[in-house]
Amino acid sequence: MAADWLGYGYAALVALGGAIGYINTGSMMSLIAGLVFGVLAAIGSRQISQNPRNVWLSLGTYGTLAVVMGVRFLNSWKVMPAGIMTGTSLFMFVRAALIYLWQQKKST
Repeated sequence: MAADWLGYGYAALVALGGAIGYINTGSMMSLIAGLVFGVLAAIGSRQISQNPRNVWLSLGTYGTLAVVMGVRFLNSWKVMPAGIMTGTSLFMFVRAALIYLWQQKKST
């Protein structure tokens, strides 16, 4: 499989979002969370690029962000950033699950 460019883009979006949250509100927690989850997403994308069956780190990262940002969205009803990150994380979660399932079907 080729490099997971969509996954790397998602990782950059998460890290950039954390940095923007820090710049706009001064929230150190946004910066730390954005960088940690961005790095985890990048590592997960590298793992998927090397072995498409190795999706577990990506699924955990995408799923965690989907839940956390989904709760924030339901509490605030603000589309930016919580709604966008919820939708993007759900999309990436489903994508990683489909990559795994497709690889399982392909190997049988």
